[in-house]
Amino acid sequence: MSPFRASAAFTGEWKHFGFEVDRGVATVTFDRPEKLNALTFEVYADLRDLLSELPQRDDVRVLVLSGRGRGFCSGGDVEEIIGALRSMDPRGVLDFTRMTGTVVQRMRECPLPIIAAVNGVAAGAGAVIALAADLRLLARSASFAFLFTKVGLAGADMGSAYLLPRLIGLGRATELLVLGDTVPSDRAVEIGLAGRIVEDDELPEAASDLARRLAEGPGLAYATTKMLLTREIDMDLAGSLELEAMAQALLMKSADHAEFYRAFVEGRSPTWSGR
Repeated sequence: MSPFRASAAFTGEWKHFGFEVDRGVATVTFDRPEKLNALTFEVYADLRDLLSELPQRDDVRVLVLSGRGRGFCSGGDVEEIIGALRSMDPRGVLDFTRMTGTVVQRMRECPLPIIAAVNGVAAGAGAVIALAADLRLLARSASFAFLFTKVGLAGADMGSAYLLPRLIGLGRATELLVLGDTVPSDRAVEIGLAGRIVEDDELPEAASDLARRLAEGPGLAYATTKMLLTREIDMDLAGSLELEAMAQALLMKSADHAEFYRAFVEGRSPTWSGR
């Protein structure tokens, strides 16, 4: 646990999605299967707040995002979000769009590795949440659809116009964000939107295995790598080289690097502490 905690306690219960922690792996399960796990105002707010708490906990080293039932997340609930937004004044609507952006910002700034285990549809905001994860593991049934233009909104939403071109290139990102067409799992891997496909019934175990590998690994090295990847996107080469030199010098004095050397000398596998 961070030594710099304030008065507020950690949230005891998250009411708007499933949440559990097991041996360093935190799992968020979007849990509205009857609506393909469509998001509500409350789900957004809980996810935003959870992402600010997780880095302060000492029992979590990786986060897995998943969806119950036939889909990962179908985006914002048309009735509970879009209908309600129609009656809000501009300030209320802006508060909402800023909140959705904060979810993505906190995902990218969270030092924990984040895995999106995508089963079935990931559409609209659901596609962007998967995009903002560090690793995307797909079930055969998975598909992506950045369908904002199909409801008369900008294809650039929640940071998608920032993140997607950096992942798959400007040309392909333009096609996906302007047209809003569905991208099946094999095409997603082909263009670099995801890294691996497994059969649907293998997804939970595959996600668990990947999460366990990360949870048992050198957490400080993972966190530093994620930070550098996020920051260096907008830096020139000279700045990147200097930032990497400073980060690497610090990690060379870390407990995990010292443990690697001891393990190497003793002919055993390292026991990582994340320090």
